[in-house]
Amino acid sequence: MNSASPSSSRRRRTGPATATKTFVLDTNVLLHDPACIHRFAEHHICIPVDVLSELDRFKNEMTERGSNAREVHRALMKIFATKGASVTSGVPTDGGGSIRVAVYDPEEARRHASVQSFERIFHDLDKADHRILACTLWLSEQVSPPVILVSKDLNMQLKARAVGIECEDYLHDKVEPREVANFDIARVEVSQHELQRFASSGRLAVPETRTVGMVINDYALLTAGDKATMPAKLSTNGEFVRLVHTPESIKVGQGRAIKPMNLGQACFLDALLDPEISLVTCYGQAGTGKTLLAVAAALQQVFNRTYHGVTVSRPIVAMGQTVGFLPGSLQEKMRPWLQPVYDALDLLMRPVEGTQQGPARKKNRFMPEPQQQIAAPAAPYDPLIQQGVIEVEALCYIRGRSIPDRFFVLDEAQQLTPLEAKTIVTRMSRGSKLVLVGDPAQIDNPYVDSRSNGLVYTRQRMRGQSFAAHVPLVKGERSALAEAAARLL
Repeated sequence: MNSASPSSSRRRRTGPATATKTFVLDTNVLLHDPACIHRFAEHHICIPVDVLSELDRFKNEMTERGSNAREVHRALMKIFATKGASVTSGVPTDGGGSIRVAVYDPEEARRHASVQSFERIFHDLDKADHRILACTLWLSEQVSPPVILVSKDLNMQLKARAVGIECEDYLHDKVEPREVANFDIARVEVSQHELQRFASSGRLAVPETRTVGMVINDYALLTAGDKATMPAKLSTNGEFVRLVHTPESIKVGQGRAIKPMNLGQACFLDALLDPEISLVTCYGQAGTGKTLLAVAAALQQVFNRTYHGVTVSRPIVAMGQTVGFLPGSLQEKMRPWLQPVYDALDLLMRPVEGTQQGPARKKNRFMPEPQQQIAAPAAPYDPLIQQGVIEVEALCYIRGRSIPDRFFVLDEAQQLTPLEAKTIVTRMSRGSKLVLVGDPAQIDNPYVDSRSNGLVYTRQRMRGQSFAAHVPLVKGERSALAEAAARLL
């Protein structure tokens, strides 16, 4: 939203006071954040009665959306429960504004030319979206301007602009564009003497002017000229410290050894293996090694008995919904969506066999086929899944759980809403570590975008905490083809 929005009004404390505005809330805003009715400060809130009708459709769902609809109903009942309060006239809010329900009267509204013009353009008033737009136009004729429609539906915003309605997105939980625009690790210029001192002691204090924009546990590349560089991490006392948790390679059992291939991966491994960090967020495009490194670090620490087990999941469906009526166990239902995780487990744990020399033996067509078929060998991680050491968890069942002493990896975390991310973070008990990885540029969830998803929201809100670290990954290591495709296609 503009300067009057709850997020930006906090950023502009100086200058003349902005005029009081009237905000009309769309259904998707209330479902996205049930607490949004408390975030408009001194401005007025109008909720069209058609929005309440739409909320009524979702209130019986045993989903996150249904839970949010019920929360909105409870919050509004609490607001309007005051003796003498009028639902349609409105009641004052704590910030100095007001909130009310707007009942759209078509016969009364058609007296205004703007509503008549709207009905000529959008004939179908049976659609709730069209009635909400008509209600917003009608309200703009009744109250002092500006009247602004707040919606997260891009098509709704386009329709609103087509008929001259001012509209905005809900920005309370949206991060600044710069938070997702730059994936590069910071570079800090130091002198040759400072770099040598850092190499020998493992610590270096620099003036705050060189660390502007950095917070605790941020990673940087100390540079002294073009070739003299060393990676470092900003500690809680404001000094740069050496990466002491980055090994030469990670090997799980008899599996393949995994080595950090670039600066970003080295920093990511340091955060994954640091026992003092319990929350790690990571941005990176496809092929940068986010999932593979997270699972590798998790398995190594479980084998070293740092954690009791590994939990891996992805937001394959909206939180709160079941995985459907597919046959089989939970693992069998989720396997198609979690196949990338199984691929990583197989790569890490399958013993590396020697290559067979020479061509394959030609099949003798005169020899009879064996009657008994040999069963396919079990995957090397199957026993760990059966023992509960590796757990495949559906997010729809995570609410109410308490997860102690486990390494929790959540892949594709950019598909979460901020409230879903909060649900997951608040499940972590003592001794657990949570890793959220994803690419903010690849969003399939229609209710979030690159600046309002749970991954970037968690990173922005937890930034600067002593137990949290963030690492961006830029360089793809899957293959030259995958790297070129991520950049060019």
